[in-house]
Amino acid sequence: MAKLVYTVTARFPGPERVEGYIAWLTGGHVRQVLDAGALSGEVVRLDRPPEQPAVQTRYVFATREAFERYEREAAPRLRAEGLALFGPETGVTFSREVGTVVG
Repeated sequence: MAKLVYTVTARFPGPERVEGYIAWLTGGHVRQVLDAGALSGEVVRLDRPPEQPAVQTRYVFATREAFERYEREAAPRLRAEGLALFGPETGVTFSREVGTVVG
């Protein structure tokens, strides 16, 4: 079975909220996703102009089924926490991508 990578990219309207977002991720959110089934998680500050910061969080799941279980059971609560702290009114936008590891 192929591993699955789940990537969340957060884009910020400026540098003000970036450090708080990274602290939230590394202070417990990534651990909660690992506890909910991910094999690994990493937080990456993307190389971008300072006025257009972005942070990408990448999680690896053993199987698509493990990811789907995470989506059903844990993701709604964890996403709600993130939106409460970094919702649309803050100017932070999120995109998500899922892909299969092929090599």
